[in-house]
Amino acid sequence: MSQSKAPGQRGKVAVHLAANRLGVPSVIFFAMSAAAPLTAVTMVITSGYSVTGLIGIPVAFVVAGGLLALFSVGYVTMAPYVVNAGAFSAYISRGLGRPVGVAAALVALIAYTGIQIGVYGAIGDSGARLFRDWGVHVPWWLIALAGCALVAFLGLQHVDFNSKILAVLLVAEILVIVVYSLGNLAHPANGVVTVDALNPETLFSPGAGAVLAVAITAFVGFEASVVFSEEARQPGKTVRVATFTSIGVLVGLFTLASWAMSVATGPDRIVQASQTESTNLIYSLATTSLGTSWAMIGRALYVTGALATLIAFHNLAARYTFALGRERVLPAMFGRTSLRTGAPKNSSLVQSALALVVIVVYAVAELDPVINLFYWWCTSGALGVMLLIGTTSFAVIGFFAKRPSAESAWRRIVAPVLSAIGLAIGLVLVLANFDKLLGVEADSPLGWGIPTAYLVIAAVGLAWGLWLRGAWPEVYATIGMGSKAAIGRSEAEDGVHADLR
Repeated sequence: MSQSKAPGQRGKVAVHLAANRLGVPSVIFFAMSAAAPLTAVTMVITSGYSVTGLIGIPVAFVVAGGLLALFSVGYVTMAPYVVNAGAFSAYISRGLGRPVGVAAALVALIAYTGIQIGVYGAIGDSGARLFRDWGVHVPWWLIALAGCALVAFLGLQHVDFNSKILAVLLVAEILVIVVYSLGNLAHPANGVVTVDALNPETLFSPGAGAVLAVAITAFVGFEASVVFSEEARQPGKTVRVATFTSIGVLVGLFTLASWAMSVATGPDRIVQASQTESTNLIYSLATTSLGTSWAMIGRALYVTGALATLIAFHNLAARYTFALGRERVLPAMFGRTSLRTGAPKNSSLVQSALALVVIVVYAVAELDPVINLFYWWCTSGALGVMLLIGTTSFAVIGFFAKRPSAESAWRRIVAPVLSAIGLAIGLVLVLANFDKLLGVEADSPLGWGIPTAYLVIAAVGLAWGLWLRGAWPEVYATIGMGSKAAIGRSEAEDGVHADLR
């Protein structure tokens, strides 16, 4: 190969993710790891019971899962038409227009970055607690920094290598949830297995909106399947199967675990037990039904589960950053991939650097890693993802309105319209109960400040998209086009410092 050809060839390689690396199981591992099943069981379920004071959490998971499955009908139907690591932003660009797509892109970038950084608080605190149980005192931030270093390394490796690690960690999480649930069902309070928590009437009680809000946020991460479509084999089929499988398994796990916990404590005591024991409840019940060894195993797997979530969300955030850099919505340097692994190298390094800075700041300021970092950042990120999911429902309708014969009416109109209505209601419930989800007082500025911040971010993105349309039409024309955005430029680029003129 001559040197004169090398730059052009390098440019072609450096703007594409590694294709055909992931099958259905691998994409499922990413999506479910992002949804963090053991974290949801440990924190979301107990918080749901304690904050709302209602026992209908299991039913709420079924309703929330059904709503997201309805959304996914249009979501995965659009996947073969828009194969793009930008996922939400690409869908919205193609369905509602490029300026709205840029607004969605910035919201997605902030939301996913916030979640992946917030999880460092969980892994740091839970890791420190685990070491204390073993008689060793380690500061939370040291464990968080170790996790940051490991995730930074993995973020630069082949995506299928990451999926293999997630497979091991996720299977372990699922097994311990199932074992814990069976243990709780085998040791019911007063010797009677009750189904009170499975009664649909519990969702018609005052405060049921908060229950549904909690349940919906527990599923955030399932949508990751589309982000990996560029790296998947047979993207349309892979994304479809992975998405519905992930939702189905998550609904089963969350419903089983939350119901089994109510059986073990008794439905009349689950709220009090959650308020008293908080996130320790699941492990306290495991100690009673299975013994201290199983409780210790669960605590250890909670730490590894948080690591799996970090890996998944780091990859998500890095790919969103990469997609925006490739389309020149962000600086072109972010749209480069590793020549060796095909990973979004620069974007991954930026995500790691941001996490490092936040961990150091929180450590120096002695802020609480669970409340101030994990709860606040992850809940804020989840709100951003909910905004994107709701907007994407309308984008699916807009996209197929231009292609009326492309798909069945159920896939292109009926399911998207129904999901848009349901998600709009769900979003209202989340906003109305956002202070409860954050764990702050009703008059806290965070309750209205964070939603307002997303509006500001979206407005900035919209303005940026409109500016690009007039000032840089070549870039504007490629927004939402994914890898196709680079095709017309690749011959003129050297893969490192190219610019559209």
